[in-house]
Amino acid sequence: MKTEGNILVIDDELGIREGCRRALTPQGFSVETAGNFKEGLQKIQETIFDLVLLDVMLPDGRGTDLLIPIHEKDPETVAIIVTGYATVELAVEAIKKGAYDFVPKPFDTDILLLTVHQGIERRQLALETKRLQAIEREAEDLARVNEEMERLDQYKTHFTLMVAHELRAPIAALQSFLLSILKGYVPPEQQEEILERAVARSHELLDLVNDLLNLAAAREEITPEMSKDLSLADVLEKLIPPFQSQAVDEGLKLEVNIRQRPSLEAVPEQMEQLWTNLISNAIKYTPEGGEVVITLEEDKGWAIGTVEDTGIGISPEHQAQIFEEFFRTPQAKDHNHLGTGLGLSLAKRIVEGHGGSIELESDLGKGSRFRFRIPL
Repeated sequence: MKTEGNILVIDDELGIREGCRRALTPQGFSVETAGNFKEGLQKIQETIFDLVLLDVMLPDGRGTDLLIPIHEKDPETVAIIVTGYATVELAVEAIKKGAYDFVPKPFDTDILLLTVHQGIERRQLALETKRLQAIEREAEDLARVNEEMERLDQYKTHFTLMVAHELRAPIAALQSFLLSILKGYVPPEQQEEILERAVARSHELLDLVNDLLNLAAAREEITPEMSKDLSLADVLEKLIPPFQSQAVDEGLKLEVNIRQRPSLEAVPEQMEQLWTNLISNAIKYTPEGGEVVITLEEDKGWAIGTVEDTGIGISPEHQAQIFEEFFRTPQAKDHNHLGTGLGLSLAKRIVEGHGGSIELESDLGKGSRFRFRIPL
């Protein structure tokens, strides 16, 4: 037999408790009783009830003080006050604490059943509303997940096409160079030049593959096993000598200012990639006679690295795209046709993967400043 509801009667009068039980049990309700505040509180804490009939004047406390624990256990439990001392003040107090209705003593069976059935109906409506709201939220969450999956799928397709496009150019050039020699189209005296161009293209292809591998690694969540306690200054000092030589060859001044030596938990290889990408970009896009300044400092729990140059700069309309995969500005392509367009996106992912941020300040034709902040 289906139970119409689980009801608790809290009243110090045995006649009220048993009268409620005799009236409600034949209607299919399961009825429990308690004769005082303490016993009622214990049953409220142990069991979820659909409805509670609650006397105000109990020998060891006020019944209205049980309204809060009743709704802490289940906010949709219907509480009905049973009292022979109904006043406006009591009604206001009880309603503020969450009472649904009043039944004045003495009451007859018809009044009791009507009030209880109305209370149970109110609870069922409230539970159904919550169920429908939960379904609606689940549907909204599912729609958001589907939308995100579609967006990611579009991004994956777009990224795959970009990778294929970027790989195709150097591979096609390399194949063209080698076939020209293999089929005898290139005179012996020109073969060395063609081979050097083929080697340059193969280096470009290898750089692109390495950047793609590093970008994939930077997308992965950093685990404690991957991180080590390291000094950003040590990483920077290890990388500077070859960059210093490159700067001299390019006719540039390279200045390094290590103001503090912050230590942090980080992936060593990624910190090397971060410095390398920012410094190599600065040197690559700074004309002869220019300057590249590298600064490392610490401020209020953050390691702050800055790479500033007097190079070609980035126009305002391109600055929002500069950290996107494969993006290169027209000025960058004119200045140096070689480049994967992945260096800055990789730098951004590395910094954000370590809980930091990176920002850009730039003026077209005057230079750029990239500054990253990583928490210590």
